[in-house]
Amino acid sequence: MSGLIANTGQIWLAVEPVDMRRGIDGLSMIVQQTLGRAPCAGSAFVFCNRTRNRIKVLLWDGAGVWLCQRRLHQGRFIWPKSNDCCFALTQAQWKWLTAGVDWQRLSALPPAHLQA
Repeated sequence: MSGLIANTGQIWLAVEPVDMRRGIDGLSMIVQQTLGRAPCAGSAFVFCNRTRNRIKVLLWDGAGVWLCQRRLHQGRFIWPKSNDCCFALTQAQWKWLTAGVDWQRLSALPPAHLQA
C-alpha cells in the first residue's frame, strides 16, 4: 500500500479516529468539513479507527477515487497526538507508518525493501 501514494501531493493523517464503516462519500465529507481540505485536490487522506489497528486511505488520482484499507494482525499503527485536526506526513514517514514502525521517532530512510 505504501507504493499506492508514491506520486501524491501531500499525505494527511486525520488525527481523530473514524468509524471504519464509512466509505468514499463519508470520508470525503470528513475531509471537507472537518479537515477543511478538498478531497479531489491530489492529496492522500489517511484515517484510523479507535483501536489503531486499521487505516483507510482516500486518494483522488485524477480519474477516480481510491479507497484502500490496511489491517494489522498484531500491534497498532503509531498515530500522532495533536491539537490539530490533521497532520502532514512525508513519503518516508508514510512508509514507516505502514510498516508498523514508530515513524515519529525516526529520521533515517526506510529499509530498502520499503523504498520501492
